[in-house]
Amino acid sequence: MLVYGRNVAEEYLKKVEKVRKIYLQTGFHDQNLIFLIEKTKIPVIYRDKKELDQLANGVHQGIILDVVDFSYTDYHKFIQNEDSFVVILDHIEDPHNLGAIIRTSEAADVDGIIIPKDRGVCVNATVIKTSVGAIDNIPVSLVTNLSQTIQDLKKQGFWVIGTDMENAIDYREIDYSGKIALVIGNEGSGMSRIIKESCDFIAKIPMYGKVNSLNASVACGIMIYEVVRQKRR
Repeated sequence: MLVYGRNVAEEYLKKVEKVRKIYLQTGFHDQNLIFLIEKTKIPVIYRDKKELDQLANGVHQGIILDVVDFSYTDYHKFIQNEDSFVVILDHIEDPHNLGAIIRTSEAADVDGIIIPKDRGVCVNATVIKTSVGAIDNIPVSLVTNLSQTIQDLKKQGFWVIGTDMENAIDYREIDYSGKIALVIGNEGSGMSRIIKESCDFIAKIPMYGKVNSLNASVACGIMIYEVVRQKRR
């Protein structure tokens, strides 16, 4: 897998076992990264900007790393605590949203993130860049069936909190003690019917302006920190 950008490169170059090859733009002059690269002894290939543009699906800032594919985690490994808190993404499609949610979740010390295998974005170079290194510090689980996963979590003692604007209660009025699974729906259509029906509570974030919805990663951040606020009281 190819990842790119100077912040991402710096994080990976501190974990050299994950890096197989380095592509640098001719004339690359970031001395901090050059110092890290020289310490690694990893092969470096120089290319002009046009060639790097063809390799990267985004702004590469003159550096691209060929790294081992991202390793997903079995969610059973991060739901064992009595106060576990996980985030479930119901077919999020925008990699920037996924990366931002990963970053916020890591900052809030969420135990793990669960995403579906199909009809949603998986961890790719854009997600990794948007997460700004957080992806290496929080486990992400890839599951075949979200509905079955939610049922399993409920058997494990989780309360499942969905997010929607209809038939919902103010997110601040819900008790988030115990094991919590927070579900964030698709950017356009929200939670699917079967996932919504699986939730124990449906929460809404009040809208006081003229817009009637929030970006998925923003809504997720607001919800995450309310859960964390209550758990840390």
